[in-house]
Amino acid sequence: MAVSYGLLTSVLFLLLFITDISAQQQGCSVSDSEPSVYENNSPGYVLTTIHVDSGFTVTIDPTSQDAKFFTIQGSELQLTESVDYESNSLDILVTILNENDNSPVFKQTNLTQVVPEDTKVNATIIAREELTASDADLDTIFYELTTTVQDTEGYFAIKGINNPEIYLRRALDYDKFKLTTLMLYARDRPVGSSDTTNTATATINILIEQSDTKPPWFLPCTFINTDNNICISSPYTGRVNISEVSKEPLILEPGPIYAIDPDYTINERIVYSIVGGDTDKVFSVDADTGNLTMNKAVTSPDGFLLQVMATQVNNIQKYSVASVEIKVVNKSEHPPYFENKIYSGRVSVGLAPRSFVFQAGDPSSPLMITAVDDDFPGKVNPNIEYYIKNSTDFIATKDGFILTNVVLQSPETITVEAVGKDTVSLQEASTVIVVEVTHATAGAVTSSDKAYTAQDMAILGGILAALLLLALVFLGVMIYKQYRKPVKYLIRKKFSKEIPGGFQNQSYKRDSLPDVSTKEHETPENGSVGSVTHVLKQPAFPLPSSNAEEMNSPPKPSVASTITFDQEEKEEEVEETEPKKEVKSILKTDRNMADDGYKAVWFKTSVDPEARETVEVIEDNAVDSDDESDQDMQEKEEEEEEEDYDKNDDHRGLGVSSA
Repeated sequence: MAVSYGLLTSVLFLLLFITDISAQQQGCSVSDSEPSVYENNSPGYVLTTIHVDSGFTVTIDPTSQDAKFFTIQGSELQLTESVDYESNSLDILVTILNENDNSPVFKQTNLTQVVPEDTKVNATIIAREELTASDADLDTIFYELTTTVQDTEGYFAIKGINNPEIYLRRALDYDKFKLTTLMLYARDRPVGSSDTTNTATATINILIEQSDTKPPWFLPCTFINTDNNICISSPYTGRVNISEVSKEPLILEPGPIYAIDPDYTINERIVYSIVGGDTDKVFSVDADTGNLTMNKAVTSPDGFLLQVMATQVNNIQKYSVASVEIKVVNKSEHPPYFENKIYSGRVSVGLAPRSFVFQAGDPSSPLMITAVDDDFPGKVNPNIEYYIKNSTDFIATKDGFILTNVVLQSPETITVEAVGKDTVSLQEASTVIVVEVTHATAGAVTSSDKAYTAQDMAILGGILAALLLLALVFLGVMIYKQYRKPVKYLIRKKFSKEIPGGFQNQSYKRDSLPDVSTKEHETPENGSVGSVTHVLKQPAFPLPSSNAEEMNSPPKPSVASTITFDQEEKEEEVEETEPKKEVKSILKTDRNMADDGYKAVWFKTSVDPEARETVEVIEDNAVDSDDESDQDMQEKEEEEEEEDYDKNDDHRGLGVSSA
């Protein structure tokens, strides 16, 4: 009985390397997709014919339970044994197995991309469609991106492990690098997989294009960071003569006004303008060159601080501002010059830096260059400073001394150019210095013995100045202690003359003194006083008498001023002012008749009633009845000291003076 069997055809896995996806073929086909066979057939019966394309392989799935009934011989599917309808029910499954024998393929294996410097971060550099690889085995592709140029890592990356789109991760800087090379890998297995992996590689060249990102820079300038993308310029300085208009562009330091576009591949045009510091329109700046000129003369010695702006023509927001300091000076009629055209010096090898170069004809004198200027008295211009122009072996101090700058190793003759520059007028003079470097002789001073450098001399000068200051302070203290009293007297006297009524003892006025007769000048023989602390003092000129009653009456305590004083101090002051004259005490306890020319007040301890002479006894209570208190006397003590200086030549004691 003839019976047909169903033939189940499974998916065939193609193991073929395909270079062009669009040309991919079906792989295989059969002449009869539903073959039938009678039972009790003989082995080798052909069920159907399989047509296999080139590069494809067809096999029977060995895991199928009916695989033993079939075999493939060439292009034919055959039975391997006879089948029985009553006992056998067969399912045929035909499977095509894939072998990983194809590598991923890029559309382009080498491409170049130009990227502007100002590209925004996270912007796409190369799209996914241009970088996606294909695989004939239809495997999932895994991507990896690396760079081959040092210091360019981290600027570019892909969107994901299965997405090759390249984007910018960090901002670009044309000054850091101008190009880099990226390597994009496509694998049909993950990185680190133990399975056989096929890989494709694409080379991507990235060229950085400079953009207009930086404002102008004034030159010269100094970089303030390691990236060298920020450069700061120093102020410009110049001089103009008062009451004179310069016809030429001003000479400035450290150079003329000049700015550049740091985006040098673009090099935009720059224009200049004065934006501040020139309210009177004294100066003008050339818009294209930056040269600074004068419009009119300066009449004031005050200087100027100009603000000059450099702006890009294509973008006014890209600008920089520089300061220009203009000093106003008197005109220099003569430039400085060196009277000696050639200076000769000598120095030994092996000396430490900053050692003196000595004169060739006088080894004990340091070599010193001097520029003169006929505009100054004695031709000495204090504004001249010195420097060495064409050598680093020597340096010049501001005062003109020549010092070594390095350790000289071998004998030779070195010729250098020295310049003296007027820092005010900016005028210069130059001279030549010939230095002979010689071996150190036995008697010469070596670098270890010679310790007198410029720094040593400066330290020595500071020490001497400090000692001189201490000596002056000590001398001033000694002078003050020795002459303080005369100085105080002169100061008080000066103030008493300048201030009306100041420091004047009003009780010394002539109209307040009593008339004293010659009779009262006689010294009484009898009289007693318990304690005397107040005495009368009056000028040494004669006073006119008023009447007999006043002449015969005793003097009143309130007639003249009284004063309390230290007797020892008064005697000391008299000795200082009149060292050659004898000073005698005016207070006596006995009467001295031998010296008629000497007048004094003497006192007895008791009164002799039989004495013929009239004795006026001054009672103790007379002191108490004094119109002026002891405190008033102390306040007038200083006034009395001053008057003592003026009256020592006319007054010789206290009491009543002789006519």
